[in-house]
Amino acid sequence: MKTRGPLLFSALLLVFALLAATLPTDRVDVPPGDAPSVILRTMLANLENYHYQPVDIDDDFSERVYDEYLNDVDGARLFFTQEDIDAFSQYRHAIDDQSKAGEFTFYDLVQDRWMASLDKTQKWYEEILAQPFDLEAPGTFTDRDETSPWPADDAELKQYWHDYMKRDVVRQLADKREEIAQDTTGEEFPSLDSLETEFRADILERYQDWFKRMRDMKPSIKRGQYLNSMTAVFDPHTSYFRPKDKESFDIQFSGRLEGIGATLQTDDEYTKVTSIVVGGPAWKGKELKEGDVIMGVKQTKEEMVDIKGMPLEDVVDKIRGKKGTVVNLKVRKPDGTIQNVAIERDVIIIDETYAKSLIIDDEEGQEKIGYINLPSFYADFENADGNGRFSAKDVEQEIQKLKEQNVDGIILDLRNNGGGSLRDVVDMTGFFIPEGPVVQVAGRGSNKEVLKDKDRRVQYDGPLVVLVNQYSASASEILAAALQDYGRAVIVGSNSTFGKGTVQRFIDMDRTIAGHNDVKPLGTVKLTMQKFYRINGGSTQLRGVVPDVILPDSRSLLETGEKEQHSPLAWTEIDPADYSQDVYRIRHMDSLQARSARRVAASPTFTRIEQNAQRVKRQRDRDSYPLALTEFETLQQAARTEAEMYEDLFDDVVNPGVLNLEVDLEPILADESKSARNDDFKQSVSKDVYIREAVNIVEDMIRLEGTGAEKVGYQE
Repeated sequence: MKTRGPLLFSALLLVFALLAATLPTDRVDVPPGDAPSVILRTMLANLENYHYQPVDIDDDFSERVYDEYLNDVDGARLFFTQEDIDAFSQYRHAIDDQSKAGEFTFYDLVQDRWMASLDKTQKWYEEILAQPFDLEAPGTFTDRDETSPWPADDAELKQYWHDYMKRDVVRQLADKREEIAQDTTGEEFPSLDSLETEFRADILERYQDWFKRMRDMKPSIKRGQYLNSMTAVFDPHTSYFRPKDKESFDIQFSGRLEGIGATLQTDDEYTKVTSIVVGGPAWKGKELKEGDVIMGVKQTKEEMVDIKGMPLEDVVDKIRGKKGTVVNLKVRKPDGTIQNVAIERDVIIIDETYAKSLIIDDEEGQEKIGYINLPSFYADFENADGNGRFSAKDVEQEIQKLKEQNVDGIILDLRNNGGGSLRDVVDMTGFFIPEGPVVQVAGRGSNKEVLKDKDRRVQYDGPLVVLVNQYSASASEILAAALQDYGRAVIVGSNSTFGKGTVQRFIDMDRTIAGHNDVKPLGTVKLTMQKFYRINGGSTQLRGVVPDVILPDSRSLLETGEKEQHSPLAWTEIDPADYSQDVYRIRHMDSLQARSARRVAASPTFTRIEQNAQRVKRQRDRDSYPLALTEFETLQQAARTEAEMYEDLFDDVVNPGVLNLEVDLEPILADESKSARNDDFKQSVSKDVYIREAVNIVEDMIRLEGTGAEKVGYQE
């Protein structure tokens, strides 16, 4: 079963903040019913009342939900046949009426058929994997996806399962035989038949575990998937969150959680520790280790609870807790010994999500360039009392530290930054301009609001480059677009940013209906309430932000972005805002672009990146594979030989003078784990050709704009 779960688009969220528009105080009237019925009708009522562009709950809606849900449940075409689809088709135009009534008739039928298919296909794969594959039998396997037709009958579906698993065995054998061919130790390896037997056994174990997880999936998770097939009809970023899903989102968004600092996964009937968060409580305690199996959980003054067979999210819920409280774990070590481990919970900071800076000391050009990496526009709204981390505040501190080092320019890296807090992006844009508009927001009914930086301070008034790529989305696009429209920064990156120009807000559904206390909490709906627009009036929706300087990218030929999502809202435009700035205006953009183009054309690395883009596109488009081992090995070897041509693309150090700021060194060197992560960070920056070109552009700005740019001093 595919899961379009609520966290699928969480990285592309733009949190609704600073907006004058508020939700109406009227509550929706939902008739009595069980929890699923109340949740469904409340969700639809909220979508109808508050979504930016509500969808009529009619036959068209029904058709779209029908297709969305079946593709979500079985997008790989592994479980249903045309016979199942024929049984479902009677409800193709009935889901709208069922939804209004709070009924799940279509959902129930799909679930019944899906569970029956689990039983059927499990017997098939057990039967198939019980016998050796004919490794040289001819044949071709073609991947199926949601654009593929459904298998006509059980015979076709069973053959697909056979080929599906044979492809897996053949791929593993090809990998192992390549490893054996390259071995120089003289080690004796198992025969081909023995390896084939071993890999079939491994696949059987993996499939047994997968099917058990599917069977044990909580009903609330499966219903949530169905509800999200409905929200997906409205737009890609509207979704339903169960209470636990919202809690997980808050952790991801804030970059902090309270717990023991361990990553867990289901292992047979129990829960296994797969990793320990460096610096967290479990890491400090030194008793809980990777590979340990948790058998029981005990809270202070309570009995030990046996977690055998317990869903993973319930185990996690029992282990998580408030800072300062103690959880006791009954643990089976890899050697079979049983141990009780007591861990005091604490706040775990996921510091990779936070802003950090370096200095790139370019000895050739004798310039000192500041570099700020911002992974997301994070904001800890749950701890707004001063203890929470906010991206704008952190970036302001990094700017100040860089200024104290007398940098000649700054690079702000927003690559792969999927967005976040709207309040923070407005504040952050204001660091580079005097007071003025940053973004326009239009809600339902075309009511427009201009969000402005109202602080006349300019934290940084020098040369600025903003790095983006096709995964820079939402808040990243607001900042890049505003600084581009103001002529304040040079935007550098791939063909275009992601193209998400919509604003979401979380609505606690409990607060939108009266009564129904017996079935609360209902969960949360994240819905699109507004679209944002550049200050020049254009939208970033679908089109994104086109950089001033476009650099070759290995993924530039792949179809990505908002336009590739299901049901995206359309591109529109409104009147421009009144904006201007005289802090630092780029007056030689043509020259900057021409100089960069000459460097890129002369760069062997960028030439190879363009060639690699063609290879990546060919590999992404491939969906058919030979099933005969020898043919598969020939194809794989050709693909690997071609890939090896580009493995050293980013091996060379192109930024030799990458330095930490002195003020940051003490806490880094005092923590072994921080020091190791810092070394990795610096090494990645030193080999990044995109940062190298950004440095070159900053140096060009210094030379070209140094005397021609209008600069006015602003009080800090």
